[in-house]
Amino acid sequence: MTDWFRITNEVDVPSPALLLYPDRIEENLRRMIALAGGADRLRPHVKTHKLPQVIALKLRAGITKFKTATIAEAEMTASAGGRDVLLAYQPVGPGIRRFIELVRAFPQTRFAGLVDNPGTVAELSRAAQSAGVTLDLYLDLNVGMNRTGIVPEDAATVYRPLATSPGLRAAGLHAYDGHLHNSDHAALGRVTEQTFQAVWALVERLRADGLEVPKVIASGTPTFPLLARHAQVEVGAGTTVLWDFGQAEACPDLDFLNAAILLMRVVSKPTSNRLCFDLGHKAVASEMPPPRVRLLGLEDAVFVMHSEEHLVVETPRAAEFQVGAVFYGIPRHVCPTVALHSEVWAVRAGRAAETWPVAARARRITR
Repeated sequence: MTDWFRITNEVDVPSPALLLYPDRIEENLRRMIALAGGADRLRPHVKTHKLPQVIALKLRAGITKFKTATIAEAEMTASAGGRDVLLAYQPVGPGIRRFIELVRAFPQTRFAGLVDNPGTVAELSRAAQSAGVTLDLYLDLNVGMNRTGIVPEDAATVYRPLATSPGLRAAGLHAYDGHLHNSDHAALGRVTEQTFQAVWALVERLRADGLEVPKVIASGTPTFPLLARHAQVEVGAGTTVLWDFGQAEACPDLDFLNAAILLMRVVSKPTSNRLCFDLGHKAVASEMPPPRVRLLGLEDAVFVMHSEEHLVVETPRAAEFQVGAVFYGIPRHVCPTVALHSEVWAVRAGRAAETWPVAARARRITR
């Protein structure tokens, strides 16, 4: 169906709005599980959607492990029934206390965090002992993104104290490879294998020294089918749940459905060849270069201006549309786009049926 995204009750939905399609999310989850080789191989990232309703869909599909970026996302996931939650962020400052409070508040959920330096290992050990808890921690590896982590060649010097410090339990290794993407799938496969040789060597070295390495958590969206071929790895794709046109361009070999659509309206026609939409920086992620949204049915429009509340495009078809006309678009980057909306509309049977508050866009829920 060409206009699968169109809803029959447009008049009920204020714009700009973000529409989610649960049936498409469920299909994406099936495809993720198939590519990973089973639901138990997946630890999808919650930051893409931040919604307990999507956690419920994942649980229904058999996915039980989750990856989060904030304490709020971790709390939301546990509240929604998640039983194995990784906070893929090193707790520092008040984050240490909040992380321990989270562990205490949800005893039915296994939480884990990241660490990448001896000082934080020691600080977390003292805090855990004082609180009377045991913290599961993964050693965060820098495999080339140069954002966080320690390079595999130096990692043993941190993993040893992590594995032997009181109050802590070494859960394994975490290696995010967000810098690896290539539209040439074969080339991506080669560089991924080269990049992770140092990780596999580290695992062997640690185990040879008598240290347990229970698991390796790795991958971004482009590499998750490649790294899933390694039995010891849990993969952490996130964008695949909702998809966007940025990932589709970067990963043409991956076949997922767009399940998140922006609804907007023409709010002005300032010149004969321009349309102004109510889709500003505050409604669609703007850290990427234009176009930041693909206008469905107006794909050849030229983006000429984007500000906080307005998006202006030029098109020779401008005369066809009146002020108030509804348009739909696919975001370039869906994860931060979701975080801009306080609620999303769930679309069922072609109708915006209900709103879902984006619970974990908040920095704090209760802790």
